[in-house]
Amino acid sequence: MLGKILGSLIAVYVLGSAIWLAAGGIVREKAPTELMNVACDPSRELWRDVNEKFIADYEAQTGIKLTIKMSHGGSASQARSVIDGLEADIVTLGLWSDTSAVSKRGLIDDDWVERLPHRSLPYYSTIVFVVRKGNPKNIRAWADIVQPGVEVITPNPKTSGNGKLSFLAAWGAELRRTKSEPAALAFVKEMYKHVKVMDSGARGATTTFAQRGIGHVHLTWENEAFLEVQEAGGALEIVYPSLSIRAEPPVAVVDVNARRKGTKPAADAYMKFLYTDKAQDIVAKHHYRPSDPKAFARNRQYFPGLPNENLFPITEIAPDWDTANERFFAEGGVFDQIMSRPK
Repeated sequence: MLGKILGSLIAVYVLGSAIWLAAGGIVREKAPTELMNVACDPSRELWRDVNEKFIADYEAQTGIKLTIKMSHGGSASQARSVIDGLEADIVTLGLWSDTSAVSKRGLIDDDWVERLPHRSLPYYSTIVFVVRKGNPKNIRAWADIVQPGVEVITPNPKTSGNGKLSFLAAWGAELRRTKSEPAALAFVKEMYKHVKVMDSGARGATTTFAQRGIGHVHLTWENEAFLEVQEAGGALEIVYPSLSIRAEPPVAVVDVNARRKGTKPAADAYMKFLYTDKAQDIVAKHHYRPSDPKAFARNRQYFPGLPNENLFPITEIAPDWDTANERFFAEGGVFDQIMSRPK
């Protein structure tokens, strides 16, 4: 009798979900699923709203209860945490190079860039200035941030995507103005003489500038600038330079982890959701620029400065992100050389 029962019905438990092998085939229970999204520092509010909408849709469509855990920090530090074993199902980091670093360790399949629309970029952004009310230092352009007496707040490019992008935005703006790499180097070197505090991530830099009251200009993500100004209640203002870098923070499923944990269907659905009209409108309301041109057009009011044509790509500075990282931010690179020289 026992043999017949075992022959017709065997309970197997895999990754916390019950799978019943019966005469009718394999039926997986609708057990709860948990995803971990390892994200860059300034995207907390964006993911809070995206997660709420996605969970409601996913549960309605599948009947599976879903929770999404978030981890936030400096982009490069977050990438290192995943490489070192943090059990991410998803990475939504600040830079292509940080996601690529996770992929190069074999955790993300090689086709990740082309797997989703717009090269796995559901949105893009840029670097802008935040200044004190009334802009007392009259900061309007990149050249103004190195004027005597101006104190700059920007995070460390060794640990922060915001930090890398601020460095490269300053370099690229001066390079386009002068067509001279020595001039770009001199400008960025001078900029770091003006940096008062160098936090490890974007949100820490926001706290230093907005809450601790240190510095005259904060170089930050466009979305972070709007949040910073909103929470300051009139004490801060956004200034758009005439030119800045096109910041491209890609998204990816950490395939090895998601397959092992049995969460890949939910993780894939999560990533695809980001390209829906519903998600693209959430992206815009948080002042990230939607990759879908139609979504950008219908949400144009959230982006009052810096038209897209005034955002220069990384290829104006280096052939690609790997080359830029190696030249500017690797051990002994340009940033290390700048910081090791006497100020």
